[in-house]
Amino acid sequence: MLKFLFAFLLLAHGLIHFMGFAKAFKFGDLPLLRETSITAGITWLITALLFMIAVVLFLLHKNSWPLVLLVAVFISQVLIILVWKEARAGTIFNIIALLAAVGELTTQNFEARFIQDVNTNFARSNNSIGGLVTLKDIEHLPPPVRQYLLYTGVVGLPKLTNMRISFTGEMRDKGKPWFPFETVQYNFFEHPARLFFMKARMRGIMVPGYHRYQDEKASMDIRLFGLVPVAQAKGVEMDKAETVTLFNDMCLFAPAALIDKRILWQGIDSTSTRAIFTNGQNKITATLHFNAAGQLINFISDDRYAIGLMQQYRFSTPVKDYKLIDGRSVPTFGEAIWHYPNGLFVYGKFYLKHIAYNASSYEEN
Repeated sequence: MLKFLFAFLLLAHGLIHFMGFAKAFKFGDLPLLRETSITAGITWLITALLFMIAVVLFLLHKNSWPLVLLVAVFISQVLIILVWKEARAGTIFNIIALLAAVGELTTQNFEARFIQDVNTNFARSNNSIGGLVTLKDIEHLPPPVRQYLLYTGVVGLPKLTNMRISFTGEMRDKGKPWFPFETVQYNFFEHPARLFFMKARMRGIMVPGYHRYQDEKASMDIRLFGLVPVAQAKGVEMDKAETVTLFNDMCLFAPAALIDKRILWQGIDSTSTRAIFTNGQNKITATLHFNAAGQLINFISDDRYAIGLMQQYRFSTPVKDYKLIDGRSVPTFGEAIWHYPNGLFVYGKFYLKHIAYNASSYEEN
């Protein structure tokens, strides 16, 4: 909603600039404006067009929109100063546009670190190690896991080197309201890595965050407008927490990766199994629960830390609404839940927007 309100305000502000053009070329009677030169009139026209171009680029999610908007704001404000008495109210809208453009540019600069890490991981990945997933590859798995891989349809499809996922959804901290977000992430499997970039809006303010896990180390960096630090974390607790999250992604969205030799499986019964995943110095345990159809319906681990509280609580991610995407059945909705001593707390709701496997390079959103 805020996105479209902002676009509408920009468009309306841009259209007002046509009045200066109309006054210079005497299109209609505009008594509120003083006489304007032809040169100034053309400048008003150019400025109006720049605002409209910025709106279109903004709605198309093109990274160039803040640069175009900054140029439009600069020219607009010069014109406003020249006719200050009649047009000074436009300064308010220019300030709003300026703050939005600068905020987007700092967010893009923050996101550039994520893109660089993605490209680094592509550079060191061996995309030729694939081949197809076969029945022999899954014969060692516990029955419910084997049934799950058959249900998802990964047998006969290429083995995985990476995947790209994007979500929309909402999150919250305990005692605080929900806030919307959109995410994009890349997971790599040969050298385990999870690079997760989130754009959240808290009370309408952009607060991007970057969770980075590679080379067995993890970090979290959340910044207002990608500039002012809000929350940061790293260390052994973060390393373990993100190892759980990495394995969670593998189980839910990359079932073909569950043939990985770094996973030790321990059967429990016909609908659940325990898995121990080791990545270097990080070792975590999770219990997977399945339904009779072969769908994975929940992932539970006691090895994840709530970083904000620096406490270790049970963590679970129930999922549902499986759909066939790119030849694989995957869940399209999931929740992230902390099992606090005083009860369950749903802190995240995730809606799958896009998923792709075995990409060869970074892709724009």
